[in-house]
Amino acid sequence: MARTRVRIRISSLLPVLALSTALALVTGCGGDTGSSDDGSGARPQGGKPVVVVTTTWEGAFAKAAGAEDITVIVPPSTHHAPDYDPKPSDLAAVAKADFVLYAPFEPYAAKIKEAAGSRAELVEVGLDNDADKVRAEVTRLGKLFGTEDAATAWKSGFDTEYAKLSTELKSSWPGGKSPNVVAQVFTAWSAKLAGATTVGTYGPEAVTPAQLADLSKKKPALVLDNAHMSTGTVLPDSGATQVKIVNYPGEDLDLLAVHRAAAAELKKAMGATS
Repeated sequence: MARTRVRIRISSLLPVLALSTALALVTGCGGDTGSSDDGSGARPQGGKPVVVVTTTWEGAFAKAAGAEDITVIVPPSTHHAPDYDPKPSDLAAVAKADFVLYAPFEPYAAKIKEAAGSRAELVEVGLDNDADKVRAEVTRLGKLFGTEDAATAWKSGFDTEYAKLSTELKSSWPGGKSPNVVAQVFTAWSAKLAGATTVGTYGPEAVTPAQLADLSKKKPALVLDNAHMSTGTVLPDSGATQVKIVNYPGEDLDLLAVHRAAAAELKKAMGATS
């Protein structure tokens, strides 16, 4: 199996320069952008896509779809990725990319591509760890990259592991009954993984006192909080156990690891409410 080359910019970068200066530095490296695009829109037979992604989340989708040359711009240590300020040194990777993957709530992807003069195809990715949406995105990206076989193989492994995790979580239901949960809108996928009953959602906007009162009345056993957008204890007087759900993969770009981690947290929380 080919080894995925993942380059993540974590070390300190150059001070922010004017984009025009950065562009001069990038284009001064030569006329060859490194792209496999010959201008016809078709990738040479057997060619491997060069993919630049804004965060590890897009990177995990790209890896699952079969990409092997992946550069991640936003360091995984960045708590809230949309707040990241791209550096001129990020532009060199973009200038050589075939594809740049981004999410709609990230305001900088198009600017990065434009500033670097890249010929890359800008691809919006639906970042959601819901199993059905994961499968759909991996399928779509596999077709786009020309790596359908790798994407299909990954989905097969994902389905097997997902079913195993879901079965284990259902066997951990307190009293053998599906627990009622309140989920932050970007953690609803983890409730589905556990087979939990979602009685309410909140976010991404700040929760109002009226919403808090309404959610508390539903007497959830668990509150599934978004680790990347947490505002502290959501229902402090409800008696619900709050569970921290992480959406972004680590440096290994392993999407399944996110599901395993969520399952471990949920299993622990359900055991505490038994």
